[in-house]
Amino acid sequence: MSILEVTNLTKKFGGLTANQDVTMNIEAGSITAVIGPNGAGKTTFFNMITGVYQPTSGDIKLEGKSLLGLKPDEVAKRGISRTFQNIRLFGEMSVIENVLVGMHIGLKTGLLGIFLNLPTTKKEELLAEKEAYRLLEHFELAPFLNEKACNLSYGAQRKLEIARALATKPKLLLLDEPAAGMNPAETRELTEIIKNMGKEFNVSVLLIEHDMKLVMEISEHIFVLDHGEKIAEGNPEEIRTNTKVIEAYLGSGAVQTV
Repeated sequence: MSILEVTNLTKKFGGLTANQDVTMNIEAGSITAVIGPNGAGKTTFFNMITGVYQPTSGDIKLEGKSLLGLKPDEVAKRGISRTFQNIRLFGEMSVIENVLVGMHIGLKTGLLGIFLNLPTTKKEELLAEKEAYRLLEHFELAPFLNEKACNLSYGAQRKLEIARALATKPKLLLLDEPAAGMNPAETRELTEIIKNMGKEFNVSVLLIEHDMKLVMEISEHIFVLDHGEKIAEGNPEEIRTNTKVIEAYLGSGAVQTV
């Protein structure tokens, strides 16, 4: 069963075509990767799924319902959350406050309840804090809950951004180069986190990543973009030996040596 269906998705910026007729089905409960050389259109693709860009043509459906025309916050309410290639935490806010920001989308309390400080508001806030703490414990960040996010190590900031994204209770989590800038030890830890994410958080994962070791180890299905077009899809072994993929990454001369 597909959780996300992308059909003939095209995005043009004036005379530049960033994505052309991209079609993908992301299976529920899966870990799926989108790979490709720099400039392949991967981030533009993510931006369309999350409502940052509206496609020029095509359709995006989450659990059978179109996301076209929705703003990013509306897409998030439908059940899609994401992280970014460049970490976008609130640096001057505490670690737990960053996670609570992610939970805000699911809170029922309105402005009136906050203003009047109603008992139901207090109860919901307390439950949110407990859930935030559990997330921080899972990512081994609980000892730093009152620390400013900007004071964390790079790897810890990456984990905090994922925890904040999961705080929205998404059905589909988009990870944009989660291993970028990580050292080998941090990447190994991240690999295990993503591997277990579906079981522990009941979420499907779609990631962009340049670390091919990580991609091949955790992905069940891989889509490959080049110059905005999908040139291949398959399991890790099929992608590893695909001549179009090898050519896109290494040039046509490399195909002859494989």
